Amino acid sequence: MSLQDRLYEDMKQAMKAREAGKLRLGVIRMSRAALKNRAIALGHDLTDEETIEVLAKEVKMRRDALLEYQNAGRQEKVAELQSEIQILEEYLPQQLSKDEIMQLAQEVIDSVKATNERDLGRVMGGLMPKVKGRADGKLINQCVRVLLKSGNE
Repeated sequence: MSLQDRLYEDMKQAMKAREAGKLRLGVIRMSRAALKNRAIALGHDLTDEETIEVLAKEVKMRRDALLEYQNAGRQEKVAELQSEIQILEEYLPQQLSKDEIMQLAQEVIDSVKATNERDLGRVMGGLMPKVKGRADGKLINQCVRVLLKSGNE
């Protein structure tokens, strides 16, 4: 079953659950709308990889909004966004731990023979395809920077 089929089936289940599935239903509907918009923009049905990209983007948007609401002291909205993120993460591949990211980053650093932070672009270019959809870009960037700085010392 494709990821989009799973979303559709979960949407039907949430509709049957009525009140208990209201938040889940809303999140799935928003995600399906984003997927449909992306498919229209690309001009073809999305692959599972493209579907994961769109869902990861949806999670990132909610995480960014989460920080804004935390800074504004809007705890009810923070709780809602955390629930939405949790629902969306069910459809994403298992996220990599910081240690796994560090290990992959070190392998790429060794392969491109990076020595300092000026090589960040080359390292990120080699690393991102390996971790696409399985890790947050900010965390990846931080890990690479730490490794590049420690390599200089």
